Order: sequence, then structure tokens, then C-alpha cells
Amino acid sequence: MSETAVTASRLPAGVILAGGQARRMGGVDKPMVPLAGKAMLARVVERLTPQVGDLVINANGDPGRFAPFGLPVVADTIEDHPGPLAGLLAGMRWAAIEAPEARFIVSVATDSPFFPHDLVARLAEGCGRDEKTVALAASPAGTHPVFGLWPIALADDLETFLQSGESGKILTFADRHLRINVPFDDIVLPDGTEVDPFFNVNTPEEAERAGAIAAILDGGAS
Repeated sequence: MSETAVTASRLPAGVILAGGQARRMGGVDKPMVPLAGKAMLARVVERLTPQVGDLVINANGDPGRFAPFGLPVVADTIEDHPGPLAGLLAGMRWAAIEAPEARFIVSVATDSPFFPHDLVARLAEGCGRDEKTVALAASPAGTHPVFGLWPIALADDLETFLQSGESGKILTFADRHLRINVPFDDIVLPDGTEVDPFFNVNTPEEAERAGAIAAILDGGAS
């Protein structure tokens, strides 16, 4: 990163959104689904850790199930689990206390284990590190609003938005502010198959496909 990059002490805090209900996975604990012998959450943690300062898992239920990862766990602060925006708010509130030098959080989904290794740097460059701008990831498949760089200064507005009963969609909130999309290319496997880097696992069939992709990527650079 250039001299204008945030210093190490001010790297964004990472928030892994793991609060979904996993209904299409039969109610299994999706973060723990193994992909090529490694839990999906472990793959997400490995990819995100070098890109951020502090890192937290947003999840509801028993936080003890994440103990092997050695990371703090924060639950939604808004009742009835209104979706990933509640996880963003929990992450912002956590970062304001535990990572006070950070000015942004970066959010990723626990069920998308192939996101780019330069995700955070490129999102930060895309928004110019403007604390009034939201940067979201995009690929040829479209915008992926769960993967974003969010100014922590938006926390109060986000809480007001969630409590208002308006649409809980991430894009609806993002578009209340200056929002840009940062494009990322597909991953190209050795056989020429193109894979969306933000491909997410929602069904047993998609978990099987993700396991096959993970096995290929484990055998070479991704």
C-alpha cells in the first residue's frame, strides 16, 4: 500500500458475519462445515487476518463454539436478528471500544471462503479512505454488499435505520450515504473454470462444490 495507506495501528477492524440461520443447510452450524478438511470459518479467518488489524466474529447463540479460533465473539445488539446489518452494527460498536484507532470495519461473510487476498486494500483505495464513503465489493456476477468497508462513524445512523423499521437490506442503508463499488475479477481455476470470488455456500450441494474448489486452490496459488 502507498504512503497514504492507513498505518498498521489504523487498519480496518475485521468483522466476520456468522449470524445466519443456515436454513438451507438443514440448520447445521454453517461456519463449521468442512471444505477439503478445513472448517469454512477457518478458511475465512486465514484469508482475512493478514488484511486487518483487530478481528471479531459476529454470531448469535453460544459463543463457546468458536473458542478454537481464539477470537472475540459479539452478538447482535438489535433484537430478532434483523440480518447482516445488525452484525455490522455490532461490529462497529465493538470496534469503537476494542479498536479505537480504527476508522473503518470491513465485513465478510462466513459462507464465502474465496474472497480476494487484497480485498481490504482495494476497498480502501476505492473509497479514498473517506470516512463518509461506503465501499462495496463487486464481481461480474454483481454487487456483494456483505463484503464492504464501512466507516465506524456511521454506527449511530445505522442503529437509527435499523430501529426505524425500514428495509433491512444492506444496499438500502449503503445508499443513504456515498457508496461506490470496487470491481474484482473472477478466480480462474487451472482448467479454465471461472469462479466468483464471492461465491457463497447456502446448500449441501454448494458446500460440495466449494470443497472441490478449496481442494484445487489448496494445491496452488489463489
